[in-house]
Amino acid sequence: MLIDNAQLDLLRAFAEELADAAGAAILPHFRADLVVEDKAAQAGGAVFDPVTVADRAAERAMRCLISARYPEHGIVGEEEGSVDGASPLKWVLDPIDGTRAFVTGLPIWGTLIALNDGIKPVIGVIDQPFTRERFIGTPHGAWCNGAPIRTRRCPTLAQARVMLTVPAAGAKVAEQSVFDAIASQAQIVRFGGDCYAYGLLAHGLVDLVLEAHLDVHDVQALIPVVEGAGGVITTWKGGDPQHGGSVIACGDPDLHRQLLPLIARLRSA
Repeated sequence: MLIDNAQLDLLRAFAEELADAAGAAILPHFRADLVVEDKAAQAGGAVFDPVTVADRAAERAMRCLISARYPEHGIVGEEEGSVDGASPLKWVLDPIDGTRAFVTGLPIWGTLIALNDGIKPVIGVIDQPFTRERFIGTPHGAWCNGAPIRTRRCPTLAQARVMLTVPAAGAKVAEQSVFDAIASQAQIVRFGGDCYAYGLLAHGLVDLVLEAHLDVHDVQALIPVVEGAGGVITTWKGGDPQHGGSVIACGDPDLHRQLLPLIARLRSA
C-alpha cells in the first residue's frame, strides 16, 4: 500500500463525504417521475444501457469534491470518463451501480466509490442511501454503518447462498453453462443483486456472487469490501479482478478454491 495508515483514515473519511454527496443528489429522483436515456442506442449499441439525471448529478457532485480537495488525484467515472492526476492515487466512481434496479424502484442499487493507490483499490464504499446502509472496506477490515462485518464459513457449494447475474444479460454459451451449473448445485439462488449482493456477502448473508462483463467502475469498490471482510474476489481464471471482466466473489476461501477448477472445466467443455 502506497499510503500510510493516517492518510488512509483521512481518505476513508473523505470517501464517506463523497457518498453523502452522491446520496443527496440521487435520492430526490428515486421512485420519482424520471426520464431514462439509453446510452447504448446513442452509441449505436443493441443492449439497453440506461442512464438518468441522477447518475449524472451524483458523479458530478463527487467529481467536484475531489477536484476541490485533492486536485492532484485522478478520477475514473462511469459517466464522464477518466482524468489523470499528478498523483498515482485515483478515485473510481460508479454513481448508480444497478440503474435498471433504480428505475424500477428496487433498493438494490448503490453508489460505488474506490480509491486506487496506483497498484490496487485500497478503499471501497458500497453505499445504499435509501436503506441507509454503507459498506466500507480497507486493508484493515470491513464495516457496515460502522460495525465490523465478516464473511461466513461455507466450505461447499451445496451449502451456499448464491447471487448470480441475470443469465440473459449478455452471457455467452460457455458462460451460461457456468451459471447453470452453479445454480443447479447451490442451496439458494437469487438472480440480480447488483453491488448490494457483495455487501451481503461481506455481511455473511451470501456466500457466492458470480458475474460476467463487469467494467472497471463496477468492480473496484467491491474488492476492499469483500477482502476486508475475509472473502476472496478474483476473475473466473483466478486473476486480479480490478480491471473488470467475469468475476467470482466467495465469502469462504475454501469454496473459491473449489470453484475455480469447476469454472475452468465448464468453459472448456
